[in-house]
Amino acid sequence: MLTPIKPKRISDLVFEQLRDLIFKGRIKPGEQLMTERELAENLSVSRPTVREAINRLVTLRLLEHRQGHGTFVVSPSAEKNSLGVPHDLDVSLADLLEVRLGLECNAVMMAARRATEEDIRDMEKSLRDMETEICAGGLGSDADVRFHMAIAYATKNMVQIHIMRSFYDLLFYGIKSNLQHLYTEPVTLETIIRHHHDILKAVCDRDPQLAYSAMREHIMFVLDFVHEKNVS
Repeated sequence: MLTPIKPKRISDLVFEQLRDLIFKGRIKPGEQLMTERELAENLSVSRPTVREAINRLVTLRLLEHRQGHGTFVVSPSAEKNSLGVPHDLDVSLADLLEVRLGLECNAVMMAARRATEEDIRDMEKSLRDMETEICAGGLGSDADVRFHMAIAYATKNMVQIHIMRSFYDLLFYGIKSNLQHLYTEPVTLETIIRHHHDILKAVCDRDPQLAYSAMREHIMFVLDFVHEKNVS
């Protein structure tokens, strides 16, 4: 009935820490990673250990080496993203939002059951960052993505996390007509922020059904906005 417990190698721990920073959006697509020496010093491990972890992330196409420049988080391809959907395909925002209904309503239900205190802190920080950016005259869209990726990470389902990351690459980096229209109307922004607070509260309360309803209300609001404004 029992199986031997195998301790994790240090390189596995380094790999998981860097992978999770990418998944959570703490290190964004196109952003340069610290050098091996800097990472080794910050993590108090050897450079070969860091190199092994980085090579695994390169194999997974989360990182890429650029000769003479360093190591970077992979950005969506000019031709296709990791979902395999060509960027020049006639994909509308409505198409993507309809997919979000399935992906994210399911994700937030899992998050309400499985989120750790650290996951909740990540959501709270992303929401604070979003509000701060908006108050400063920005769009807050990057923080918005981090909020939704924090929910995906809280599912503890690696398939869900991979799909969500690829999906957000397509939504926010891949198509020419993006959601910027949504972030330019103050009344709309107030509603979006309220939605995010409702979603976060439901996750904090460990209420999957309420979390599902809050996420559905949010995405349907955005979808209705897209139809009303005829945003492509």
